[in-house]
Amino acid sequence: MKAIYRSFLQMLLFVQRDMMLFASCAAPLLAGLAFKFLIPLLEKRLTKWLGIDAILAPYYGLMDLFFSVLAPTMFCFAAAMVILEEHDDHIESYLFVTGLGKTGYLISHIALPGGIAFVVTLVLLPFFKLTALSGMEILLLSFTGTLQGIIIALLIVTLSTNKLEGMAVTKVSSLLILGAFVPYFVVHPVQYVAAVLPSFWMAKALCEKNIFYMVMAVLTSGIWIWSLMRKYKSGYKGHLHR
Repeated sequence: MKAIYRSFLQMLLFVQRDMMLFASCAAPLLAGLAFKFLIPLLEKRLTKWLGIDAILAPYYGLMDLFFSVLAPTMFCFAAAMVILEEHDDHIESYLFVTGLGKTGYLISHIALPGGIAFVVTLVLLPFFKLTALSGMEILLLSFTGTLQGIIIALLIVTLSTNKLEGMAVTKVSSLLILGAFVPYFVVHPVQYVAAVLPSFWMAKALCEKNIFYMVMAVLTSGIWIWSLMRKYKSGYKGHLHR
């Protein structure tokens, strides 16, 4: 545990020195303020201007879902960038052959940031939500949102060899959240084409108020995480095995 704790602190020092990564960790709070105040104001102005009862309001649940994914995505993105920087500096390989190992390294650099993001989302979502979410829904959204952040981080470190590639993979991997749009805009059974994306099940749970779909989101997330961790630990990019 001491090795994991020290590795985590070292990662925080990397984040502190990089202003882009440091600023990304503040994004959830700023976005939450925009979601809470600007979107309802925009809805009020648009409905008054166009003479329509509701324009954005039917999609407030979708916006709550996006917010639940935001902190995990930002925190895990920052962690993934640190991993890639340590890879460039050949620090990573040395850590793998210490008592930390690959498992401890992933815990300190991905699982712990994900856990912090979970707590942050759990605290902020009740204040910034736009719909009447129950305590259980907030808990499940925070948890499944954290799993999405972990998936994105694992995609970045598995498919990239440096920070430049990592930025490109981040843009592509963020498309995983697009599955959330499907239940809101596609009624036909063809919507299940997106069933491989956990965000699809998260959105379906909110649309239909059925917690069972959150279970599906957790299961599909687990498959993604297991597959990516297996690929990473099997010798990602020629790293040393442990």
